[in-house]
This record gives sequence, structure tokens and C-alpha cells, in this order.
Amino acid sequence: MNILVTNDDGIASPGLHALAAALRRLGDVWVVAPDRERTAVGHALTLHKPLRINRLDKRVFSVNGTPSDCVNLAIKKVLRGMPALIVSGINRGVNLGDDVTYSGTVSAALEGTILGVPSIAVSQEARRNGQAFQFGVAAAYAVRVGRAVLRFGLPAETLLNVNVPDRPRASIAGVKVTCLSRRRFEDPIVEKVDPHGRKYYWIAGTRVSWERRKDADHEALRRGMVSVTPIHLDITHYGALEQIRQWEPMLRSGRMPRRGRPVRTSGGSRRSSILGVQSSPTKRSAAKP
Repeated sequence: MNILVTNDDGIASPGLHALAAALRRLGDVWVVAPDRERTAVGHALTLHKPLRINRLDKRVFSVNGTPSDCVNLAIKKVLRGMPALIVSGINRGVNLGDDVTYSGTVSAALEGTILGVPSIAVSQEARRNGQAFQFGVAAAYAVRVGRAVLRFGLPAETLLNVNVPDRPRASIAGVKVTCLSRRRFEDPIVEKVDPHGRKYYWIAGTRVSWERRKDADHEALRRGMVSVTPIHLDITHYGALEQIRQWEPMLRSGRMPRRGRPVRTSGGSRRSSILGVQSSPTKRSAAKP
């Protein structure tokens, strides 16, 4: 069977090649990855310039595009058919919680799922003190998860996001099926001044706290466990559908009903709660996926 491997760290990433080597136990591995690092590009597709496929070795190709571009070109032009499995990674650093929305690694698996292929994203926690990543540990767990997916399949429109802690394989405390967490950041925009006196900015920030602690992915990693999070394509908030549908008459007429008490948002402004529906404000995570 054919297995497609891609990433967002680029074709030269050691994590990509460690993953490809490990997955050869399961089938014929094809590598189609960006020609350079594409960290945090999310689910972007390249629409305004031509894409080129460059063959580097047998079943190894680079593309001057995003991870999602790579998945599309791999299926349509390189393999010319559906692989049995897509595995994206191994990412340098974890993809936890809200970061999956920015991550090119996760988005490649998302694109594979959209195209109907069982897909997995794999990320390795960074080592302390600048030491090299333990990609062999993440590769070993990628094989385990991949073997399970090939045998049992995945629910419809579902991908798996796997995060591996920075521990030797013998020290891994187990595997935990988790949900996505939320993390809060302090000062997500860092302002600097260049030598010419012009301001410039870094999207950065210091993590302040985690939320959704019960069965959350970050908590599993903190305990030294591999986190496996199922992610669904349909992000509709079904619990809010009936409430928001009560807005339909107002939205059709353009008239705001007089009833509804004002509520104070976290930013201090006063908003009217229409028909009892309130939204919880959120702060965008500025972490690097």
C-alpha cells in the first residue's frame, strides 16, 4: 500500500525523514513536502503563482508551495491515486490546543481528510537546553498510530493529532486520547524599533495559562504521555444552532428587539444580549505552531 508523508518544516527536516523511514514498515512511502519551511501557514493553498514539483530521489519530491498544496499535488499528480494513509510531520515542537488552527502540519492532515484519506499529524515536543529533537520516539508512536488507523479506520471526516513528549521511549508514561485545550498568552505582539527608528512587530508572547484541563492534550504531555486528539472537519457549534436561529426574524427585518438586558464583555464594553444568547470573547493564541 502507498503511504504519503509530508510536513510544514520543509523537505530537509530530519523529522520528515525519520518519519518516512519508520513508516516503511507499513507500506511504500512517498514523500512530497514543501521545498522550504512553511511553519504556521495553516490551511493555505497557493492560488496566485505556479506550483512546481521537483523530484529529489525515488519517491521523494519537493513542492514550492504549502503543505496543503503538497497533499493535493501528491494525490493528483505524483501518486495519481489515493494513498492508504497520510502522515504529516514530525513537527519540530508540539501542536496543542488552538495552535492546530495555525499549524501547517495539522492542515496537511486536514487536507488529506477532506480528500477522503485517513490522516494523522505528528509533533514532537522541543528538547530543553537546545538539544536535538528525539524524533525517533515520535516516529515509533507514529507507526503505532498508523498501524491502528490502517487496521480499524477512522470515523468519517476525522483526523488524529498526535503530540509526543520530550522523553526517551522507555520513559513515556502511556498514551492518552485527549481533547484540544485552550491557552492564554500575555503580550502577544512584541513591538521593536529598527536602526532607522521605524517600528516593527513580532507575533510572540508568553503563555500565561491553560484551560480545558480535563482530558486536555497539554495535560497529557505534562504527565509524560503521548496525546492523541481526534479532530473533526465539521466545526459547526450545534449546541448554539437553536439559540442563534431565534435571531432570524430580527436579521430579516433589520430591527433590533427592545427586550434583552445589556451584558458586560471581558473588554468592559456593554453589549445587548439578544433573546438570551451571549457569546464568550476569546483571545487569539499567538504561539508558533
